[in-house]
Amino acid sequence: MKAPYSRTLFELIEEQAESRANGVAVFYNGQSMTYVDLVARARMAAGVLRKRGICRGDRVGLLINNRPEWLEIAFGAWLLGAVIAPFSTWSTRQELDYLLNDSAICALVATPSFGREDYAAILRDLAPKFPALHTVMMLGATDGFEDYATARDAAEPVQTPAPGDGASATDDAMVLYTSGSTSRPKTIALAHYLVIENSFNIGERQGLGPTDKVLLSPPLFWTYGGVNAMPATFTHGATLVLQGRFDAAEALDLIEAHGCTSIYTLPGMTDAIARHPAFRPERTRSLRTGLTIGSPQDVIKAAQVLGISEICNVYGSSEAGGNCCVTHHDWPLERRANCQGLPLPGVELRIVHEETGEVQKVGELGLVEVRGPYVMRGYIGASVAHNAATFTADGWYRSGDIGQVGDAGEFVFLGRSTEMIKRAGINVSPAEVEDVLMQHPAVALAGVVGAPSANGETIVAFVVAHAGCSPSPEELAVHCRTIASGYKVPDRFVVMESLPSTVTGKLMRRELKAEAVRLMAMGT
Repeated sequence: MKAPYSRTLFELIEEQAESRANGVAVFYNGQSMTYVDLVARARMAAGVLRKRGICRGDRVGLLINNRPEWLEIAFGAWLLGAVIAPFSTWSTRQELDYLLNDSAICALVATPSFGREDYAAILRDLAPKFPALHTVMMLGATDGFEDYATARDAAEPVQTPAPGDGASATDDAMVLYTSGSTSRPKTIALAHYLVIENSFNIGERQGLGPTDKVLLSPPLFWTYGGVNAMPATFTHGATLVLQGRFDAAEALDLIEAHGCTSIYTLPGMTDAIARHPAFRPERTRSLRTGLTIGSPQDVIKAAQVLGISEICNVYGSSEAGGNCCVTHHDWPLERRANCQGLPLPGVELRIVHEETGEVQKVGELGLVEVRGPYVMRGYIGASVAHNAATFTADGWYRSGDIGQVGDAGEFVFLGRSTEMIKRAGINVSPAEVEDVLMQHPAVALAGVVGAPSANGETIVAFVVAHAGCSPSPEELAVHCRTIASGYKVPDRFVVMESLPSTVTGKLMRRELKAEAVRLMAMGT
C-alpha cells in the first residue's frame, strides 16, 4: 500500500478524511465515527484547548481509557502543535503524583474513576500542588471540575492554528512513560514523523488495508496501543474497534459483531478468549492478521485456536519507537512462531557479548542493541540520568534483552537479561522453557522463573492446566526431558488455577518470582 504523505498526526486523519469520505475510523460502544467525524471532533477539542491557552509545545495529559474522547483530544492537541502525555488508568495516587510533576502538563482531561481508583477525588487533592496545571476537566459532570463534553460542544472549532502554532514533522507528538527495572517509570518523547513512518511499516508487515477492522483491547496509553495499533490502523485507512478495557466475552462479541479482521493481542488475552465458555471457532473466523508477543506456542495458539492465520510475531520497546522487528504476515506459521521477524525498514539491530561488548556472529547469543531513525533520542525529565548507561557512544540503544540473529537476518528474542536464569553457570531462557511446557497437551499457560539456590538458581515452573486436566510434576518433568536439554528441565513444578497478570493479560513475572522464592524458603 502507498505510504501516507502526511508528516504530522492531525494531517494524517485529514488525509484519510479527504480520500475516504465515508470511511469509518472508529467503532466504540455501538457507535461509529468516520474519519470526517474524527477530524471535526478533533477541531472541537482543539477549540477547547486553545480557549484555555494551550499552544504549540504545551503538554496535555490524558487519563482516559480506550474511548473516542482519547482520540479526539489527542488529535485536537496535535492540531495546535501541543504534545500529549497519556497516563495509565491503573495509576495509584502516588504514581499519579509523580506523573503530574514529571510531565509538566498544562491541562489534563481525566475519567472520574476507573477500576478501584477515584481519580476525581485524587485530583482534587493533587492538582493544586502543580501551578502549571491550570486546567483539569472530567469526562462527565463531576463536582469541582468542568465537564469536557459540555465544553467541547460549546467550543469554536479550530480550522487553522494561530501563527507559530501547529506541529512540524520533527516536533514531539507524545511523552510516554515506560516501565522497566527502575523504581520509577522512564520518560520518552516520540516525534510525529517517527510514529507515522514506523507504524505504517508495522501495518505493512500485517498486510493491513482500508477494509480491515482492527480490534484494540490493550490500552492506548501503552506504546502497543497508541504508538502502534492506532497509527498503524489510521495510516492504512482502516477501522479501529476500541474496547474500553479487556474482557474476553466482550472481545468475542466485538469480533463477531464487527467482523474484525485484525487483533492486537497478548498471550494471556489469547488464552482468556480461547478458554471462555462462549468461545466457538466460528465466532472468530473473520480474524486474519494481527500482532502478538510470546513463545512459539503462544503464536501457534493464536493462529490455530483463534484462527488468526496470518498473526505476526513482534519485538520492540517504547524506546525503539514501539516495534522494531515484525514478521511478515505471509511467512509460514512455523517461521513466524519461532522468530520475531526482520528489522523494520531503517532499523539496525546487532547482538553484542554480555561482558566484552564485541559484536556476535550469526546464531550467537548476546545483548540486543538497536539503532535507527525511530529510536528515541534519549530519556527526558527525571529519567535523563539513565541516558549514559542506555546508549553507546555511537548511538546504539542498549535494550537489556537477550537474543540472537539467524542466517536470514531474522531476530529471535530469548528474554530480558534480568530474567535469564543462571543455573550452574549456564543461562536458561524462561521463554524457551515456557514454550516446551506449552507443548504438553494438558498445559494452557506456563510461567518460568529462577529462585536462588546453593548452585546458582533453581528453575521453578508454574503452569495452568486445560479444563479437566491435572498433569503431575513427574509427567511434566518427563515431557520436558523428552524435548529439552537436561539443564533446561525445571526443578519444581507448581500447578495453579491462574498466573498473575495485568488486566490485559501480560504475565507479571516479578510476582511469580516472589512466589517461587517464598515456596523455596518454606521448603514446599
